[in-house]
Amino acid sequence: MTADRPSPRRSEPSVESQQRALILSSFVNRIGTGLFAAASVLYFTRVVHLSASQVGLGLTLAGFVGLLSGIPVGHLADRRGPRSVTLATLLAQAVTMGAYVFIHSWAAFAVVAALDLLAASANNAARGTLIARLGGEEPAAFRARLRVFVNLGLVLGTAGAGAAAALDTRGAYVALILANAASYLLCAALLLRVREFAPLPRGDERHGMLTALTDLPFAAFSALNGLMGLEYQVPILLLPLWISQHTSAPRWAVSGVYLVNAALCTILQVRVGRRVDSPVDGGRALRAAGLIFLAASPVMALSADVPGWAAVILAFLGVGAHSLGQVLHTSAGFALGFGLAPDHAQGQYQGLVGIGYDLGQSIAPSLLTTVCLGLGQAGWLLLGGFLAALGLAGPPVTAWALRPATRRAPAGVPTADAAP
Repeated sequence: MTADRPSPRRSEPSVESQQRALILSSFVNRIGTGLFAAASVLYFTRVVHLSASQVGLGLTLAGFVGLLSGIPVGHLADRRGPRSVTLATLLAQAVTMGAYVFIHSWAAFAVVAALDLLAASANNAARGTLIARLGGEEPAAFRARLRVFVNLGLVLGTAGAGAAAALDTRGAYVALILANAASYLLCAALLLRVREFAPLPRGDERHGMLTALTDLPFAAFSALNGLMGLEYQVPILLLPLWISQHTSAPRWAVSGVYLVNAALCTILQVRVGRRVDSPVDGGRALRAAGLIFLAASPVMALSADVPGWAAVILAFLGVGAHSLGQVLHTSAGFALGFGLAPDHAQGQYQGLVGIGYDLGQSIAPSLLTTVCLGLGQAGWLLLGGFLAALGLAGPPVTAWALRPATRRAPAGVPTADAAP
């Protein structure tokens, strides 16, 4: 009688295959996000019959509530493992998104929106931890490829939302919401191809879950990055409004600038992103991005003083330059956000980055429309100068964060190449 042989161990998927799974999951996620984000206001106003001010107030309040989950959930991902926490947040998002179908009042809308943004902020923190752990030997190149598919997913989702907006029926909007809810489930299924990482050793965490908040250089970077995030709203909100209200350019130019921005960001992200690897690279990229925004803003402002055909050219030139600055800013955010965070606390640090970004996006619409549209061309110059000043602060903040006296030593955590 032969002795029982141990069953062969299941082969571990390669780092590349796990990275592809995460990229595909993010791609599906952003398609769903594009579907919902581009038509959600129409659903809330035309189907649920809320006023625009009610929608704005509800989303603002929900946004502040959503900030509460980033750091705690990121800390949980560090301590329990990022994949399982990410899966839990995706399931929560599927539930909260589906709940939008059943709202009939402002109170219900505010509650569901708050729960949805809590789940979204939690997912961003946990997913950021997973990205950090799965970086492989070339993390900058991996994050650049990831961003390309995120941009592409948003474009495809936005295009799909346009079809629902054209139909303008409750059934069309409900289909978008349910498709987004289903996308979270598909994202979770795709992440099953990514192995779970072992919980991280705590390192020297005298402040526990508040470690990120007590890291002043990193908090300064998070605030800087969040404020510079105003620039993301330029091609999707500010410039379209400027073209339609202040220039003689044809109406098709409104969608044209968005497509130019999306196409250039998709094309340039890998080429630029792989060159922005270290925190020092990130600080320099922030400075370059700010100076490019400074150059692009007056070009877009001048589109108000010329004939329609020239306005189109100036708008496209301006958004083209802005797109390069946007890619540099995104790459810098990755390099600094992951590079300055200690390995043993990536989750809560990514949660802090998310708080800075979400705060910036919360104030962006009112600030940009009030300053730039209210002051006209002078507003564009102020915006360019503000973004340039933020960019110029990038290298000094990076140098402060990298000083031995302020830098927290990493804990030597296993990456995607190490055994679980």
